[in-house]
Amino acid sequence: MGVWRQLAEYLYIKKKDPDAPSSQWIKYMHGINRISVFMFLFALIFMLVRKLIIPLFIHH
Repeated sequence: MGVWRQLAEYLYIKKKDPDAPSSQWIKYMHGINRISVFMFLFALIFMLVRKLIIPLFIHH
């Protein structure tokens, strides 16, 4: 499975592959990966807002 397809599944853009093997440990791994992706995106958005958006409104 490709990286982009897996990211799309983590972000709920694509449906999961019904033929993919499934076990409890794989579900745990995908859950942890999903949390990591969301934390990374949140941090990226936070840094963009802090470095680009906020300085536009602050007058020195």
